[in-house]
Amino acid sequence: MKSHQTAQTMKPATAAKKLGVYLPATPAEFQAGVVSRAELSELQANPPEWLLELRRTGPHPRPVVAAKLGVSIAGLARGGVNEALTTEQIEALKHDSPEWLEKERATQAEVRKEAARIKKRNAEREGS
Repeated sequence: MKSHQTAQTMKPATAAKKLGVYLPATPAEFQAGVVSRAELSELQANPPEWLLELRRTGPHPRPVVAAKLGVSIAGLARGGVNEALTTEQIEALKHDSPEWLEKERATQAEVRKEAARIKKRNAEREGS
């Protein structure tokens, strides 16, 4: 008896998340189907023009927007940003530098500083 190995597949939303793109901005055929691990690997290794363009100009999903602005996703929500933004909109926000963005960047810097302090402390404990 021959065993058939089926390819693992994922929903388009999962694939979009792994690719770092906003699902509603992807082509209809991407949104409608399922994506195999092999197809995902191929998209990552040799991105088609639509994927390159989405990564370049957006709209970007909130995790990407947060990273580009240097804030947390919760910080975006506190700042009233609840939707995907284009690269142009992100750059405009950076340029305008609203008060909420400055505050959230400072908060994020403190969080990173504290995480580094804890990591260093834990490393010192492991070493002693």
